[in-house]
Amino acid sequence: MGHYYTVSGKPPASTHTWGTTIRDLAARLRGLPPSLGPVRLIGVDGHAGSGKSTFAGHLAAALGGAPVLHLDDIASHEQLFAWTDRLMAQVIRPLARGESAHYTPYDWRARRFAAPRPLPAAPVVLVEGVGAGRRALRPHLALLLWMELSREESWTRGQVRDGAEQREFWDGWVAAERAHFSSDPSRPHADLLVLQTPAGYEVLPGPGSTPGLDQSVTQSDGPSSLW
Repeated sequence: MGHYYTVSGKPPASTHTWGTTIRDLAARLRGLPPSLGPVRLIGVDGHAGSGKSTFAGHLAAALGGAPVLHLDDIASHEQLFAWTDRLMAQVIRPLARGESAHYTPYDWRARRFAAPRPLPAAPVVLVEGVGAGRRALRPHLALLLWMELSREESWTRGQVRDGAEQREFWDGWVAAERAHFSSDPSRPHADLLVLQTPAGYEVLPGPGSTPGLDQSVTQSDGPSSLW
């Protein structure tokens, strides 16, 4: 049985086994040991169009305004997935030293990198985007979440969202994402799977579940149970 985390903090009407709110998930993340200097770096991965940005926004708000790094700002037309070195130099190494990071966000319309943007070494920092759970980044993550939506459904949602203007880009993106996850899959390493529901989000154990995670933090609402 999974847990339902609702943005409103109210239990969904469709279930009688509601356990916690999204605020409790945030509390669990705060209770994790730091993974990168003083930072608990949380990865939110999934296929393009799976709802990563929306979920990360809700979770960041529940964390009191936690910083969110969008990997769309790190990638570029020329480097859809070959951005590991930039991420390490501009974000990972500074945070590991306990310093604020400064990264240059990519402007997808102007096709150039903009002025540096700060990313503080906050207690919890979210990094969301396709590839947030890549092999090179996983050792620095406190937890990896995967948006559980099939690639076909995700890509359809993303293409509807972006419209005909981005059709050519999506043709190239689909091939690039397939190649990336074929060589460097994230889902097998996810600690938690996040399913979007009409009532909010259902969070289930992932293939890479961290043993004892739910014993480390006390729930504040609802009955106590496992992930």
